[in-house]
Amino acid sequence: MSAAAAARSGGPAQRLPLLSRRTLLAGTGAALAAALAGCGSSSAQDPAAPLRIGAIPDQDPEVLQRLHGTLAGSLATALDLEVEYRPVTDYAAAVSLFRTGDLDLVWFGGLTGVQARLQTRGAVPVAQRDIDADFHSVFVVNAATGLAPSDDLRPLAGLRFTYGSETSTSGRLMPAWFLREAGVDPQGFPGGPGFSGSHDATIALVASGSYQAGVLNEQVWESRLAEGGPTASDVVEYARTPAYHDYHWLLGPRAVERLGEDLPERLTGYFTGLSAEDDGEVLELFGAGSFIPTEAANYAEIEQIGRDLGLVR
Repeated sequence: MSAAAAARSGGPAQRLPLLSRRTLLAGTGAALAAALAGCGSSSAQDPAAPLRIGAIPDQDPEVLQRLHGTLAGSLATALDLEVEYRPVTDYAAAVSLFRTGDLDLVWFGGLTGVQARLQTRGAVPVAQRDIDADFHSVFVVNAATGLAPSDDLRPLAGLRFTYGSETSTSGRLMPAWFLREAGVDPQGFPGGPGFSGSHDATIALVASGSYQAGVLNEQVWESRLAEGGPTASDVVEYARTPAYHDYHWLLGPRAVERLGEDLPERLTGYFTGLSAEDDGEVLELFGAGSFIPTEAANYAEIEQIGRDLGLVR
């Protein structure tokens, strides 16, 4: 059985420079062979390279390291593959590294998954959590606003407001859509909206009063409440959105070329086969009861909303 590189603490993989068409056509046969030999050192083309997994950085890096490091070890054992977790710096980097083949399997939100799939021909969704078929965003307000929970989003319009990442599904895209549907300009908050960068940061900014209101994904919100923070004296849950599809694992075509055409089925089988009895730690870290199969059609609404809001082109 191959060894598992379960957690890697370094930064994202560095993309090697690509040779231009002019470079490849120029020079002697010897020069061309040397150039191609240099290109062949890229791990994206190395059949012996491990399965490289990544994720959008939607939570604290230490949380993500534990989550995906644990998954990498479990996945390596189950599939008899070497697996590396490679953290990335931001949402756009996750999409870019997936497109170039430097990441093979990425835990994307609905919007970034759509963006990555549209930019990477042959990419396929393989699984989502049970909760991702019925996911919600949570609008929160600083307790000092005096706002009580309500289904009316209009009172948020006059507050200093922060989203999460600019391309977060649950922290920006879907909340902006539901705000607009409620008659609130999603860009019209006093001073313009903020972008915290992650769901954890959104909670912290609203709790401190730096912003009076914000929005984040329900799973992170409920996890932080269960851990004992934030308290109702700092942050109040104001409203939840209607349901939508969200997070999912997306597999790139180069991994299939390296590791076999049956890789999508093997990965789907691994995720859907996780059980509370044998794999409780992985499921608990993901906040899921189970994983279920998914398909691109589940994210058609997100793609359309992304186009309507100018986040998908």
